[in-house]
Amino acid sequence: MMNMQNAHSRLHGLYAITDSGLQPPGQLVEAVSQAIDGGARLVQYRDKSGDTRLRASQAGALAALCNARDVLLIINDDIELAAVCGAHGVHLGRDDPDPRLARRRLGHAAIIGVSCYNRLELAQRAAQQGADYIAFGSIFPSHTKPEATAAGIDLIRQAKHQLTLPVAAIGGITAANAVPLIEAGADMLAVVRGVFAAEDIQQAAASYTPLFAQRATPSPSGRGPG
Repeated sequence: MMNMQNAHSRLHGLYAITDSGLQPPGQLVEAVSQAIDGGARLVQYRDKSGDTRLRASQAGALAALCNARDVLLIINDDIELAAVCGAHGVHLGRDDPDPRLARRRLGHAAIIGVSCYNRLELAQRAAQQGADYIAFGSIFPSHTKPEATAAGIDLIRQAKHQLTLPVAAIGGITAANAVPLIEAGADMLAVVRGVFAAEDIQQAAASYTPLFAQRATPSPSGRGPG
């Protein structure tokens, strides 16, 4: 199992987010395995079905896979599921408890991410509440969340100037439009359809990995990309 003390240094690279509508339940683990083969450094299990038994089974299987492959597994929204399945952390949205509650349940070593949409003040609050990373989006129009609020690339620059937390960008990101996000300081590219809707998931994931190596200069916070 991954050393949790070292997990926080791994918040960099392709952040592959699952979508229950893109693969039948029986194909999820294989799809995630292919994304990891392509270079995904983090995986977020996101399932809104409400099927408690299925979610527990899938989360447990993904935890086993990610631990074996030395990849971080983050659970979307569900603190308790993250605790019982052995995930590395949880990602929280606007309707979820604040990071302090998640920290009490999951422990000091857990990774807690927070969606901040297009609002820098939410990122500042998340940092004060002990978040480990923040996420902004939708950066581009998104098929996964077409109603999502638009967040500009400048927001990433502002956050990197003002905060020391790693930043994830999400929403409509492809390998073709991702470079300006990395140049602005994004530590992670959170991608759903750009990976899991692809005919060749491994190849799709692999198209993002070299982009991070192209950022030769440190991010505006003074920290390097990894």
